[in-house]
Amino acid sequence: MIFVFFLILLMLIAAMAASVFRDLISAVIAAALVSLIASILFYFLQAPDVAMAEAAIGAALTAAIFIIAIRRTERYEE
Repeated sequence: MIFVFFLILLMLIAAMAASVFRDLISAVIAAALVSLIASILFYFLQAPDVAMAEAAIGAALTAAIFIIAIRRTERYEE
C-alpha cells in the first residue's frame, strides 16, 4: 500500500514538472512518465488490459509523436 502512495506522489511530481519545464522534450518525457505510472497503478488495480493499453498508447505512442513533432519545430518554449 505504501508503494502505491509512493507511485501517486511520484506521478504528481512528474505532472508538476511537465508543466514547469521550459524544454519541451523534457516536458514530454515527464508526461510520458505520468502515463507510465498510471499504467502501473492500473495493473495494481487488477486491470492488466487497461495497463497495457495505457503503456502502449499513452506512454509510448503519444510521447513518440510529440517528440517527432518537437524535433521538426523549435525545441524550447520562449
